[in-house]
Amino acid sequence: MKKLMIVDDASFMRISIKKMLESKNYEIVAEAGNGAEAVEMYKLHNPDIVTMDITMPVMSGIEALREIKKINSNAKVVMVSAMGQEVLIKEAIISGATSFIVKPFQSEKLLEVLEGLTK
Repeated sequence: MKKLMIVDDASFMRISIKKMLESKNYEIVAEAGNGAEAVEMYKLHNPDIVTMDITMPVMSGIEALREIKKINSNAKVVMVSAMGQEVLIKEAIISGATSFIVKPFQSEKLLEVLEGLTK
């Protein structure tokens, strides 16, 4: 079972992603509501994959991505962004994001991206 951490400042989004994945052989080991929490939770739980919102308070998803990559250069981080954030998506990919998903998305799209990372 793959360990996953969900990072999003919107609790409804964390709940939605969690529901999509719990029945699909993913163990949700941590959740965080901002980038700073994400870095701390990553250190504690060492998840196999992280889903990371880009726009969050305290520390952005891109800043958190950079910090996580310092901890583990092989970390698999899937950035989740709203429509119209192409510049931020580009910055995230340059910073080491493994993949990205644009909100709103269907569970099939999320699963397709995650399954691609676990092969």
